[in-house]
Amino acid sequence: MRHFLLIAFTLFFSASAHAALVKKDVQYKDGSEILLGYLVYDDSIKDPQPGVVVVHDWMGLTAENKIKVEETAMLGYVAFGADIYGKDKRPASVEDAAKFSSAWKADRKKLRTRINAALKVLQKQTFVDKNRLGATGYCFGGTTVLELARSGANVKAVATFHGGLDSQTPEDAKNIKAHLLVLHGADDPYVKAEDVKAFQQELRAAHVDWQMIEYGNAVHSFTIKGAGSDNAKGAAYNADADKRSWSALQNFFKETLH
Repeated sequence: MRHFLLIAFTLFFSASAHAALVKKDVQYKDGSEILLGYLVYDDSIKDPQPGVVVVHDWMGLTAENKIKVEETAMLGYVAFGADIYGKDKRPASVEDAAKFSSAWKADRKKLRTRINAALKVLQKQTFVDKNRLGATGYCFGGTTVLELARSGANVKAVATFHGGLDSQTPEDAKNIKAHLLVLHGADDPYVKAEDVKAFQQELRAAHVDWQMIEYGNAVHSFTIKGAGSDNAKGAAYNADADKRSWSALQNFFKETLH
């Protein structure tokens, strides 16, 4: 019996060691702009895997945002952390982040081009199933992945965490091919009630398959631990909303990418 248990333990340990995540910085381009993304996957999975683009919040592709990419890969996906700002463009403060993100949100056509460049990197990976692609984003990244969907990109699933919902061209919802999941703080002061209403009308008019989950007592940035815990500031971490929204994402991807 002990011999059997020893063999079983050895096999388990070997498999676990082999299943370590591969993590790579990947340089790519959008036109002449050099970008630096982050590719993560489990190399023990031999069959082609679904791929997911993960888009950072307004601080750029930070260490915390890279953890989001890794957590997505651990669910069984090839995850690619997009770089929207550029290889050498990293906000040094929240004031910088506000300027960076505002400039990109002001030019949605340019934003669509930039996020599609990241999608192309994911599509080129030989171990990615090109017919099972998705995208998810946080705050500014949530806004970005919605623009990816509105661009008509060939993705099956798009999920946003506390992202902006407004659109400069609501009629472009007709281009959406993806199923949408919107994870939203019910008390988010940065996404106005009229924006939520307009967003839902936009999707209904275009007959998009969508679902929206609102988390009570949650404001903006509810998945970001560095946001603090003071809801009065408008952006704060909420452990319950973080846990529940992550579970909702897993269920959504299981339904749409498998």
